[in-house]
Amino acid sequence: MTSRRSFRWKMYAPVLGGAFLLFLQGGAFSFQQSAAPPFAPGPNPDRVILTWSGDPATTMSVTWRTDTSVNQAFAEIVEADDGPDLEKRARRLEAVTERYETKAGAAHSHTVTFTGLRPGGVYAYRVGAGRHWSEWNQFRTAGPPGEPLTFLYLGDVQNEIYSLWSRVIRRAFATAPDARFIVYAGDLINNNDRDEQWGEFHAGAGFIHRMVPVLATPGNHEYDDDRRITPNWRPQFNFPLNGPAGLEETCYYLDIQGMRLIALNSVIQRKEQAEWLEKILAGNTNRWTVAVFHHPIYSSARGRDNKTLRELWQPIFDKYGVDLVLQGHDHTYARIGPRRASGAAGDAGGTVYVGSVSGAKMYALDRHDFDRVAEDTQLFQVIRIEGDRLRFEARTAQGTLYDAFELRKRADGKKEFHSQTPKTAPRLRKAA
Repeated sequence: MTSRRSFRWKMYAPVLGGAFLLFLQGGAFSFQQSAAPPFAPGPNPDRVILTWSGDPATTMSVTWRTDTSVNQAFAEIVEADDGPDLEKRARRLEAVTERYETKAGAAHSHTVTFTGLRPGGVYAYRVGAGRHWSEWNQFRTAGPPGEPLTFLYLGDVQNEIYSLWSRVIRRAFATAPDARFIVYAGDLINNNDRDEQWGEFHAGAGFIHRMVPVLATPGNHEYDDDRRITPNWRPQFNFPLNGPAGLEETCYYLDIQGMRLIALNSVIQRKEQAEWLEKILAGNTNRWTVAVFHHPIYSSARGRDNKTLRELWQPIFDKYGVDLVLQGHDHTYARIGPRRASGAAGDAGGTVYVGSVSGAKMYALDRHDFDRVAEDTQLFQVIRIEGDRLRFEARTAQGTLYDAFELRKRADGKKEFHSQTPKTAPRLRKAA
């Protein structure tokens, strides 16, 4: 931690044991101990994170960072058992190494995609080179279609990432340790050019991202004023390249255990994505369909409305019966639906729209016609799919159940919506 003190001196005093910066202001001197840039890379692997770029049942990607002294790096993998002889049995794969630049300087990103894995298998892996290796971590691949599926969804992280968001992701993992992946709905950081905020994001999650794959979509805070995405995005994530041109690894889809998850980029090229969305939904044979993006179809925050986005994408959601849409951006909790573009509420055949926030930045609600809302509340969401039932739970930072509902699909293809929200007053700054 950097220390800061102020002194009134008539002359400079020698300082031993470190470099200090002296400021003169009205006869007052203050000095600050110098330190290395926060979260600077080294030869040891850090920011180790699992993602998917291929079939979640048979592949897994791992990405990590080092300084530029590491030009060749490796990952080792073995099907896990209860013995300690992992290194003896592991197979080694060379990483693809990429240099990238941020304001904090240059670093190397290393990526390996494991292939030929067994569906539902548990694997141990580590990454590194020479004398510098990570610990052995474990992950489980996705299972076959129809196997019960649990995953986590978190809204904006953005501010006070390490100090105040960490408890939320850790509580989420403790609540659903069987989650197969984590979905982030954008604004994972606050400033697109601040590498140390990504350092906080990785440090806040700790070992969780090393065990549970991450699927993320960017928000407006991942972009600069010229619509250029943060230089950290593609080096640290390895997502599918099956989206429209120009949106690589920010717009994509995966099929996971009978659910199609569609990650859309609500910041740029929205019209092109509407055309792509129509195509991938027309051929979708999965029983469940979930979409995630940053800007909400129905905004809850003061003075906001994403009319163009709603007009482009919502009719497509209606046409193909998208079940659930997960969003961020508004820094409140707001759930509405099932609903169609016509505005008719209570239509079980429509889509449920949810916006949530996991970080510390909070906004006031602008409207109160949602089915469940909250202000000034950090939340995480647990989604469980089993056969013809999808159960959604929104829980507070302490793990308390705040909102819940269930979608059920009947034999005739129609959906039923059942609210299971606790009978407690919504968390609001003042009455609606």
